[in-house]
Amino acid sequence: MAPLITRAEALRLGEIEDHAQVEALVQRAWEVRVERFADSTDMCSLVNAKSGGCAEDCGFCAQSRFAEAETPMHAMMEPEQVLEHARAAEAAGAHRFCMVTQGQGLSRRDFEKLLQGARLVTEHTNLKRCASIGHMSAARATALKDAGVQRVHHNVETASSYYDEVSTTVRYEGRLRTIQAVREADLETCVGGILNLGETRAQRVEMAFELAAINPTSVPINLLNPRPGTKFGDRELIEPWEAVKWIAIFRLILPEALFRLCGGRVENLGELQPLAVKAGLNGVMMGNFLTTLGAEPAEDRAMFEQHGLNVARQPDNAANPRPDNRSEWLSGETPDVIDELLDGAATGSTEPSRATAPAPGGGLDVRLWDPSTQLRFRAKRSVPRRPDAAPNRR
Repeated sequence: MAPLITRAEALRLGEIEDHAQVEALVQRAWEVRVERFADSTDMCSLVNAKSGGCAEDCGFCAQSRFAEAETPMHAMMEPEQVLEHARAAEAAGAHRFCMVTQGQGLSRRDFEKLLQGARLVTEHTNLKRCASIGHMSAARATALKDAGVQRVHHNVETASSYYDEVSTTVRYEGRLRTIQAVREADLETCVGGILNLGETRAQRVEMAFELAAINPTSVPINLLNPRPGTKFGDRELIEPWEAVKWIAIFRLILPEALFRLCGGRVENLGELQPLAVKAGLNGVMMGNFLTTLGAEPAEDRAMFEQHGLNVARQPDNAANPRPDNRSEWLSGETPDVIDELLDGAATGSTEPSRATAPAPGGGLDVRLWDPSTQLRFRAKRSVPRRPDAAPNRR
């Protein structure tokens, strides 16, 4: 992927503090986004299909066994549960659905459950399918493709020069091998990272150019939401204008990538979320995240619509992993989904996270992924010392 700015230019832009200058940078990033994607969007939703008890030591994650944070726990979901969450995501207006599991690999039994869930989502929804299951071989990646998965997510997390501060049990080179295995299976790649882990501005530029060299289809950007009891648990939130600035810089370095904002966006950006959209985003992770709450799907769609972007889904959403909802890009009508349904209206339910999804033969009452009610948090009896001997912080 050919960046539109040099490293030196990116470093200079990274020093901008004046809000008017940041807004000018945002305008340039917006022009790049519109030039390449017009008004199309790519809205994603996820389900945490297996949570807690991870053996790795990633310093930002409460699911790590080395973290003193309470750990959200549940075993691998049954395939039918995965489908239930996919239908809820579809009813909320998502274009794609990502099945996520903790750790750096799945047992054969859990992997087969995920494959079965992917087949059900492929057969019974109009969603594009993604998976995020840690390290994998080309053979497993091929099995995912055969089950209907179109894209695999596997972050590098940060710049290679800072990576050892983030994780010591998951090697950076291993992440690159997984990304290559995904490519060998002819699947699209979703590769991004987290800002505000303690990296320098120069290392943010380094990560962006390393992502450009990897050339993923999709780049998810997370903003650290510090979890008490983790290695990075005492970090301050990133300043909102600083976050917007870096989203715009990343867009100029990664002009062809599908760009989405994921974890930490609500806590870090607050009222500047709409400006972050203009800084070059194709979409966001709609609704809730793996272990924390996000925004209401209707609010997420409105953020994009206020910039004249099209959040509507198309009948063949799943046929093309790239955005296919550009206005007049496809012939035919939009899906037969009631507007009130997409606005989160539910029949006979007072729970805020519930929505009703249409299904053959009648309505189906399903729940959007909600970690506040659907995860069981468990305090650890003992926590082993972190491999890098760093303390957990609060």
